[in-house]
Amino acid sequence: MATNTRSASLLLCLIAIVLHFQLFSLAAAAPSRSNKTRDDGHGGRTLSFTLYQQETINKTAYMVVDGVAGAAVSQTTTPFGTVYVFRDNLTVHADRASPVAGVAEGTSITTSLDGLLSLSLAKITIHHRGHRGSVSILGGTYNIGPSDYPVVGGTGDFAYAVGYVRSSPVDLRGSTVTYKFELQLYWPPYAPYAPTPQ
Repeated sequence: MATNTRSASLLLCLIAIVLHFQLFSLAAAAPSRSNKTRDDGHGGRTLSFTLYQQETINKTAYMVVDGVAGAAVSQTTTPFGTVYVFRDNLTVHADRASPVAGVAEGTSITTSLDGLLSLSLAKITIHHRGHRGSVSILGGTYNIGPSDYPVVGGTGDFAYAVGYVRSSPVDLRGSTVTYKFELQLYWPPYAPYAPTPQ
């Protein structure tokens, strides 16, 4: 009788431990929730917000390899093959003096002879509205119009996120240029319902 009681107690302890770890794993995988997180109608959670990239030539962004042919260097064009690196502040509003909410760091390689298209990759680190972490993006850039980048990874509050970042020029005059970053993020296991750029 004592052996059966001990076996039952051991079994109950093991079940409690397994349940504890399963609940802990589910809580860790869930995205953090805020007033900007919403239900998409499929049971998934999305998060969207806008930040502004502030880029200053030869201060936060540099050409490290000169291109070989095509368009001349301007605010919107670089010669084919140009390698460009940047580490730009992300602000809450388009005004450069507005609060900093993160940083975008990465590189672009000019891939068209007219100097307007590039292949870009970036890590966007965010500390905004109670969210901390980063998303990584990779895609094509159209220098004078909107560009959509798929999210290919995330850390912190953005771990396991899918979705995209849309970058649109706001001000391309002068040595400092401003782009609007619209982040649209979606957490698995609802990836099939993630929105796609229009």
